[in-house]
Amino acid sequence: MSTQIETLGTELPKEIERCHELLTEYSAIGPAGAFGHAMITEDIAAAHKAMMEGDVVAMLRAYNTLKECK
Repeated sequence: MSTQIETLGTELPKEIERCHELLTEYSAIGPAGAFGHAMITEDIAAAHKAMMEGDVVAMLRAYNTLKECK
């Protein structure tokens, strides 16, 4: 039985990638999706900033925020 440990360092980049895919869906909607696109873009930028600064608390906040993006 193999168990894989999931860490913030591995899961946050996955959420960033998932949200990047959402951006294409919001772009396809057109002007109606502009607000959602802008908000997700800001959330992704915050996640990248937290990762670059090594701020674990901000990374956790960003991860939780990105998980809620739909």
